Amino acid sequence: MPVVEVENLTKRYGQIVGIDGVTFSVEKGEVVGLLGPNGAGKSTTMRILTCFMPATSGDARVAGFDVFSQSLEVRKRVGYLPESVPLYPEMRVIEYLNYRATLKGLGRKERRIRIPEALERTHIKEVATRITGQLSKGYRQRVGLADALLHNPEVLIFDEPTVGLDPNQIRETRGLIRGLGQDHTVILSTHILPEVEATCSRVLIMNAGVLVPQEVIDRYLRRSGLRLVLKGEVVAIQKALNSLDGVRRVNLLSKDPLVVMELEIAEGTDLREAAFNRVVGAGGKILEMRPVALSLEEAFARITATDTAAGGKEAA
Repeated sequence: MPVVEVENLTKRYGQIVGIDGVTFSVEKGEVVGLLGPNGAGKSTTMRILTCFMPATSGDARVAGFDVFSQSLEVRKRVGYLPESVPLYPEMRVIEYLNYRATLKGLGRKERRIRIPEALERTHIKEVATRITGQLSKGYRQRVGLADALLHNPEVLIFDEPTVGLDPNQIRETRGLIRGLGQDHTVILSTHILPEVEATCSRVLIMNAGVLVPQEVIDRYLRRSGLRLVLKGEVVAIQKALNSLDGVRRVNLLSKDPLVVMELEIAEGTDLREAAFNRVVGAGGKILEMRPVALSLEEAFARITATDTAAGGKEAA
């Protein structure tokens, strides 16, 4: 049974639709990346799952509990790190975490165990006695992460967890999130796509308030191609390659000092020999040819630049 279940979730703000008919599920132990451009509906979805706001319609369950009728039970089982961490600037870190643990219902004995564990896991032991208002943004972000871990929740929901961190802190946080996937279910929203590739086992992409079908995402991520380094007349070679059966698109990456072209081709198609013959036939000379695949960043850019989320036609 999935730990997180979302079915036909919709949120409207008057005439404005924030999310529209979103449906997905997340299994126990998964680390899932929730991606999308600004305004796509990621934060709205997270706030509904964490009971920060109600949906207009639809259903959502976390750890078997309904987010609308059983919100207190859901909150006990969710750790949430918002993009802007709401700290009390006059409190020391250890005081803040003790206060938050008390609000979450942890007894004195359990607090003595959980707070040091959270400080250790998020690498903030050295600032435990510092006033939160005097911390850098990166440290404040990690205090929020420690807060989310205090009650050892089944589900962790992170909205931009590494914003404001330096490269070393980002690397540490990525390792932490990967480790958390062994004991928790994690939903992670971020604009840093290499972070998703480094930490997540699956991606969900939202665009204009709707969820891109998983088969579209998979198709883009599996999309293959050929990269050619060559010499010759660019226009003639492009025209020859574009007319080749199985070629979706010919992208000109460079033409000085050498011509570099990338062919997007149908999955499972081997066009190396045919592409070679077309280039030679157009008067060109191939210096290098190698297969390539779309990165997550390239797939994301192409998916969100089309209307595939709404079921429309993909870019050619």
